[in-house]
Amino acid sequence: MKISEIRDLTQQELEEKLKELKADLFNLRFQHAINQLENPMRLNVVKKDIAKVKTIIRENELKGNAEA
Repeated sequence: MKISEIRDLTQQELEEKLKELKADLFNLRFQHAINQLENPMRLNVVKKDIAKVKTIIRENELKGNAEA
C-alpha cells in the first residue's frame, strides 16, 4: 500500500484499516508458527503497512493540534 493512498483515507477509514492490518498480522504469525505460511515476506509487508497507517494517524493528530 502506497503512502499516497493512505493519506487519502479519512480518520475512520484509517482506524478500520489499522484493525484490518493487525488482524492480518495475527493470522500471518499464527500460520508462520504452524509452518503453513507460503510467503514469509508478507509479514514484513504487513508490519510496514501498519507503521505507515500509524504514521499518518499521528500526523493527522499533530496537524489537528497545530490548527486548534
